[in-house]
Amino acid sequence: MIKLYYHPSPNPAKVALFLEESGLEYELIPVDTRKGEQHDPAFLKINPNAKTPALVDGDNVVFDSNAILLYLAEKTGMFLPADTLKARGEMYSWLMFVATGIGPYSGQAVHFKHFAPEPKDYAVTRYTFEAWRHWTIINEHLAKQPYMLGSEYTLVDMAVWGWARAVPFILGNDAWVKLPNVKRLLDDINARPAAQRTEELKTQHSYKTEMDADARKAMFPQMTQ
Repeated sequence: MIKLYYHPSPNPAKVALFLEESGLEYELIPVDTRKGEQHDPAFLKINPNAKTPALVDGDNVVFDSNAILLYLAEKTGMFLPADTLKARGEMYSWLMFVATGIGPYSGQAVHFKHFAPEPKDYAVTRYTFEAWRHWTIINEHLAKQPYMLGSEYTLVDMAVWGWARAVPFILGNDAWVKLPNVKRLLDDINARPAAQRTEELKTQHSYKTEMDADARKAMFPQMTQ
């Protein structure tokens, strides 16, 4: 059975959504990152980058959430666009846009706005600007079509959904006023039974919520040097 190493945060959520949508059987293995479990030697053998999610499928090990989405899509043949160079090129482009833009800039904006010590004004300005810029590109793209690759729901929408759930925390409570098309996609996916089951996964295990000194050491080791 597939094993999904999971924490209730954006990147693991999009993989869990694919698993729920596809109907694949899987075992959810919690990794409490604020307790530092991502640094355990056993987990590092699965993902040397000490991040969730990671996936083990028999002898196959895959880490990085977008790589896992591609792996699962190829395994099942589900939630992929047409098998043409044009369609696959568009898929790779937007999937990597999420991987190299949406995720990193959103994550850094959250870090500097909510967790980093002072002084941080320049970093907050830099990463908030880039997060907005990337989300605006997604919003404008979705103004032309219902889903990221056109009229069909695909793994790219799942990748966007994982982070879109956190947009108010990333950009502020009024962010949806400027990103109505992203909100439309979020609401559309949230209405799917698989997404509702995915949201329920975070209640199956307890995770540390306090950002105390031990959690900071586990998640931001550079802050304890």
